[in-house]
Amino acid sequence: MMEFKQLIGGQWVDAANGGTWDLVNPATEEVIETLPFGDAADLRAAVDAAHAAQKEWAQMTAYQRSKVLLKAADIITQHVDEFARITTEESGKPLAQAKGEWLGAPNQLRWAAGEAERLYGRWIPSRVPGRRIDVIYQPIGVVGIITAWNFPVYNQMRAISSALAVGNTVVSRPSEFTPRSAMLIGWALTEAGAPPGVINIVNGEPESMGQVMLEDKRVGKIQFTGSTRVGRLLMDGASKTITRLSLELGGNAPVLVFPDAGDIAEVARAAMSTKVRNGGQVCISPQRFYVHEAVVDDFTEIAVETARQQVLGDGLDPETTVGPLINARQRDRVERIVAESADAGARVLVGGRRPERPGYFFEPTVVTDVSPEMPIHNEEIFGPVMPVIPFDDVDAAIERANATNYGLAAYVYTRDMATAFKVSERLEFGMIAINDWLPSTPEAPFGGFKQSGLGRESGHEGILEYVEPKTRYFGSLGF
Repeated sequence: MMEFKQLIGGQWVDAANGGTWDLVNPATEEVIETLPFGDAADLRAAVDAAHAAQKEWAQMTAYQRSKVLLKAADIITQHVDEFARITTEESGKPLAQAKGEWLGAPNQLRWAAGEAERLYGRWIPSRVPGRRIDVIYQPIGVVGIITAWNFPVYNQMRAISSALAVGNTVVSRPSEFTPRSAMLIGWALTEAGAPPGVINIVNGEPESMGQVMLEDKRVGKIQFTGSTRVGRLLMDGASKTITRLSLELGGNAPVLVFPDAGDIAEVARAAMSTKVRNGGQVCISPQRFYVHEAVVDDFTEIAVETARQQVLGDGLDPETTVGPLINARQRDRVERIVAESADAGARVLVGGRRPERPGYFFEPTVVTDVSPEMPIHNEEIFGPVMPVIPFDDVDAAIERANATNYGLAAYVYTRDMATAFKVSERLEFGMIAINDWLPSTPEAPFGGFKQSGLGRESGHEGILEYVEPKTRYFGSLGF
């Protein structure tokens, strides 16, 4: 169908410097294939192409741009099965999860296409006779996108769809660990009729490419999904150029389970299944499980049992429920967090080890006797590890849940509406899921408080992140 290369100005090209990258399957530690791996020169060429294409793309009507996005959505739908296998090979996630990610991509495109058609602006009544005031929305220009490897389709698509729908052009630098998924998105949009330069995909050195995005005045905005550490670096760089930023950074999501949550066994099973989704490498992954002491024993028992039932393996194996972590560094980090917490007094009930086999695997893990100073409580784990912490005082549990620098997502399980309202309003997080494990959908804003980032993706708010409001004053109209 296509050769995996960089997409610049409508052409599939090698790196300008001839550099290459050995893409590794994290389930086997074997090289899948060798891809172009460029540097600042490739990024500059992509910005040149995006800038050249942007004016014509912006002058198209929202309905014309929507046709391209909707056709791309149809193309992706037709190729979901083969695309999912490619994503599983490079990310390690089970095939069903990769397929779910690709099935969601057309929804992002369709939502953004429709919402761009409803970007109405507004008319403002004037206090002066003969004067008229209105507000219109115009695209920013060239948008740079830098995303993480954990959701190589979703992270890319939610930004690309909104940016393109309202008339921007895109230069995207996906993670070098999962670049082929982004290249497939570029292929689908190109096949759908996106003019050359509207969508560009580069693969290469993160530092030099990111620096070009920050320094080139033609890049009006950078959307970044990744670590808080890198987000800070981008903010430092953007302060020098006043480059607009959207940042979707880390999380440390609390889960509050109340005695009236319903079937506690069912809640615990779903909690563990959600915890190990994508190996726990999910920004909104539930992390700190505060479970009321009246049900904590039952919850923990079922969670341990469910952890033991998980099947570690290659994501292409239909029996697999938990794939590998993305690389050795990530696996070693999770192993360190668990070990240091155990040394500090935490009790590992199940898992806690890397299995003796090829691949970057870590066993599904349940930990108790967790105190606030432990890394398993304070750090974003990004692995299949569930700390269970009992509570009996609601106010104290809320205070402890909020005692983090992160504020992306939080979860509440209760059948009492008063409790649901009280707790959700006091939790300092951008998204609260009540009796629900998936706070993410194209039509609702996605983003967090505090050090979890700036701005929102998806929903109407996500569309507004990719436009500039322009206010026009019409005076001396003579009536």
